[in-house]
Amino acid sequence: MSIIIKTKEEIEIIREGGKHLATVLYKVKEKVAPGISTKDLDLYAEKLIREMRDEPAFLGYRPDGADRPFPATLCVSVNDEVVHGIPKKDRILKAGDIVSIDLGVKHRGLFTDMAMTVPVGKVSKEDLKLMQVTEESLQVGIEAALGGNTVGDVGYAIESYIRSQGKYGIVEVLSGHGVGKKIHEDPYIPNFGKRGKGEKLVPGMIVALEPMINLGTKHVTIDEDGYTIRTADGKRSAHFEHTILITDGEPEILTKI
Repeated sequence: MSIIIKTKEEIEIIREGGKHLATVLYKVKEKVAPGISTKDLDLYAEKLIREMRDEPAFLGYRPDGADRPFPATLCVSVNDEVVHGIPKKDRILKAGDIVSIDLGVKHRGLFTDMAMTVPVGKVSKEDLKLMQVTEESLQVGIEAALGGNTVGDVGYAIESYIRSQGKYGIVEVLSGHGVGKKIHEDPYIPNFGKRGKGEKLVPGMIVALEPMINLGTKHVTIDEDGYTIRTADGKRSAHFEHTILITDGEPEILTKI
């Protein structure tokens, strides 16, 4: 385990990058509508990032164990796709879909990461609640990410909130993580846990929290493309993520405008 504490200078760069990332992702969100392709969203995100003189963090990134680099700027995951959906020209969004848009930006050599799930047109009450619970669980996790608390405290807070809201599947094989010098750093931050367990959160740490919640089972499968992860039972999934700074007091959300 090698946790990287960021310097004041690095934190300021990451704070700038987080604002850029949030600006881009909210603009991409505004483009989500019936009839648009997931590839259109991807190309729009890349255009906006490069206009800010930043770099897409995911394009060409090869995670450990992957057979090939990720081929896009934006992860676009529709309905039962949990994360890492590859954008395609022929994947056209339709009314009633829900879509996770997940984006990373490299700004002046340092990384931030952010995601949200967006309704396409009018969606069911069940899907709206799924998205609401997932987003609220992220906020609960952020509130628990206090300097001196542990990774387990954060996971416990997220899990407890979700359990209080209904029978949802919490994806266990994917987690939040450190971020900054690399896209993925230590510590690993599951969306479940026990109070007081795991690594201690220290001021100067920068982490990405990202609950992923399913309407059905917690179990997932991976497609033949090597990236797209989807629910094992075909039910829908939602995903929200922020990059945050651990401080002596309340954590600071860095991926905001």
